[in-house]
Amino acid sequence: MIIVGLTGSVGTGKSTVANLFGEMGAHVIDWDELARKVTRPHSKAWEQIVEHFGKSILNDDLTINRRKLADIVFCDREKLRTLNEIVHPEVIEEDEKITSEIKSRDPDALIIKDIPLLFELTHPIYLDKIVVVYASEQTQLRRLEQKGMSREDAKRRIKSQFPLEKKMKSADFVVNNDGRLEETKKQVEEIYSLLKQTSVR
Repeated sequence: MIIVGLTGSVGTGKSTVANLFGEMGAHVIDWDELARKVTRPHSKAWEQIVEHFGKSILNDDLTINRRKLADIVFCDREKLRTLNEIVHPEVIEEDEKITSEIKSRDPDALIIKDIPLLFELTHPIYLDKIVVVYASEQTQLRRLEQKGMSREDAKRRIKSQFPLEKKMKSADFVVNNDGRLEETKKQVEEIYSLLKQTSVR
């Protein structure tokens, strides 16, 4: 089994790369999905988030309005750190359960952990390799604007995250996702092949 952390920055197209790995046969654990699960209404993390950030971040059905919460935390590093300290331990616990289940079914599994804030984690997790998805800031801004975000908000969101260049220096593999999907897919195929050749444990 080999465990790989996949990360990038907002607007780099990390989800696209995660999906490509999944199509090739990797087991993908999506930390965004886990974060939604552990922050469902009246969960432990949900209660702590509401206590810290107020009920104004809730939708009518009491689910957390992720856009409203993001607008708050991405303008304030301390608030972002507080949110991460609430959510990450819960997500890690869920992640470990899923990892154990996969290992029991498929001892030779290639597991891709899609972790948006991998370099911001304050709680250690085990990874064999790290893959970073790169895109130029111009591409990031264009993609975020296409999702309805203003250029100013997009720039602020990018700057709030750990610098992409530093992430790349710590990566075992980098996927350049600035071009066409076919080009990205070719890179992912090469990395997938190399990872599958890595000694399992």
